[in-house]
Amino acid sequence: MAAILVFSERDDIAWQLLGKAAELGREMGLGVAAAALGSADPGGYANRGAQKVYISKNEQLKTFEASVYAEALSQVAKQADAAVILIGSTRRGKELAGRLAQKLGAGCISDAGSLEVKDGRLVCTRNALGGATVATQTITTELQVIAVSPGLGEPIESPETAEMVEVELALKPSAVKVIARSEKGQGAVDIEGAEVLVCVGKGFTRQEDLKMAEELAEVLGGLVACTKPLATDEKWLPEDRVIGLSGKSGKPNLAICLGISGQVQFTVGIRDAKTIVAVNQDPNAFIWQMADYGIVGDLYEVVPRLTAALKG
Repeated sequence: MAAILVFSERDDIAWQLLGKAAELGREMGLGVAAAALGSADPGGYANRGAQKVYISKNEQLKTFEASVYAEALSQVAKQADAAVILIGSTRRGKELAGRLAQKLGAGCISDAGSLEVKDGRLVCTRNALGGATVATQTITTELQVIAVSPGLGEPIESPETAEMVEVELALKPSAVKVIARSEKGQGAVDIEGAEVLVCVGKGFTRQEDLKMAEELAEVLGGLVACTKPLATDEKWLPEDRVIGLSGKSGKPNLAICLGISGQVQFTVGIRDAKTIVAVNQDPNAFIWQMADYGIVGDLYEVVPRLTAALKG
């Protein structure tokens, strides 16, 4: 039976994709399989909606290198009779998707923001024209490779236990030599999975003033994110905090935008938030076009008062 094959180098994203794959599989008459290659917890895939989970003890998979993983997945895809391959659209995943599609002669879409079945075909939407619009796209090749934005699916718990299939993979050593490796700093956070985001922009004039945003985020149980200039130009926050076209996308229940004008390069990252609140002293700022609630005022006056009110 042809299948939807799921992979991400991050288990949590792979489990999200399995939830979506189970839904699509029912509509398309396809089975669901997962490639738990390099996973530290392959057993965690057993009851996530897949009928088969492919695992391997190949030494080349101990560290992620896109060319090696593309070859590994191409071999797994053939064994799984994959008709659709869903990959988490992380930085690594986007590179992997393109390499894998080239190997398999398949069409490829990256950063898919939605997936649904229409007239028996899989239809994707993704940002286009720098995030100014949303394009609807389909792949016409028999085999499809789609890199899906994190958060699109929800993990499920299935009563059926997947069959664990150990595969023998013929992999060449990577041509890339790793000289050194360093862990992410303690400031690394999961922006994409946060339920509350306090987003800061160029309305802040000094780095130390970001403490106001941090205090507000702490009261709300959320995280601080930022526009690109605060990370890449000012170096006030690490780049994994950037929201928008050049960073990450979130789907929080609440997004508070402080001192952010609302250019499309930023707003594409939070437009799926359930509620958007803005504080900006410019009554003509673009952010008002998408904000559900807003305060026209000086964030240096508004934010401390808002934080105090929430503390009660």
